[in-house]
Amino acid sequence: MFTGIVEELGEVVRVTDTGGDSALVAVRGPLVTSDARHGDSIAVNGVCLTVVDVEEGVFTADVMGETLRRSALGALRVGDPVNLERAAALNSRLGGHIVQGHVDGVGEIVAREPAAQWETVRFRLPADLARYVVEKGSITIDGVSLTVAAVGDDWFAVGLIPTTLKLTTLGAKGVGEPVNLEVDVLAKYVERLLGDRLAGGGLPGAPAGGGR
Repeated sequence: MFTGIVEELGEVVRVTDTGGDSALVAVRGPLVTSDARHGDSIAVNGVCLTVVDVEEGVFTADVMGETLRRSALGALRVGDPVNLERAAALNSRLGGHIVQGHVDGVGEIVAREPAAQWETVRFRLPADLARYVVEKGSITIDGVSLTVAAVGDDWFAVGLIPTTLKLTTLGAKGVGEPVNLEVDVLAKYVERLLGDRLAGGGLPGAPAGGGR
């Protein structure tokens, strides 16, 4: 479990094709590796990966084929910057929102509009995710917890403050580049619960008739 508050901007130092539709990715991140051990979870651009090795500020993680297909990690190259966050501790503050590190789909930057103190960035999103994105709701973009500023049929926009522009990959990504998207898991649970109740003929405990 994560919060979407990026701790460190890391760097990909090695990508090794291990065959069988998988890869081994090595990432430099002195902060997130300071207490990392084998088996720990670290989010890389919003994707929860399991640490298999740590050495001199670099951690290595296996990336399976399913992850490569459903996220933008398959496009990573040596030297690419990546957003890093360690799994949340039970005694830490929830600065962003509940983030699982399970990418729902890949979006694309379609426009950037700089302003005096922030920048508005518009993203295209997969059609099957549009129903989970609402104005003022939460969304995770490349592991960054953000608030939706505006929505359309196949797009949404967020406002990025100077800190986010400086300390995450979102400040340097250009139009046309892919991003990992994770919608708010609470929205998916609500949809499932309401769907089950409606399919069953109504809400539990509701009266059968409309009269007194």
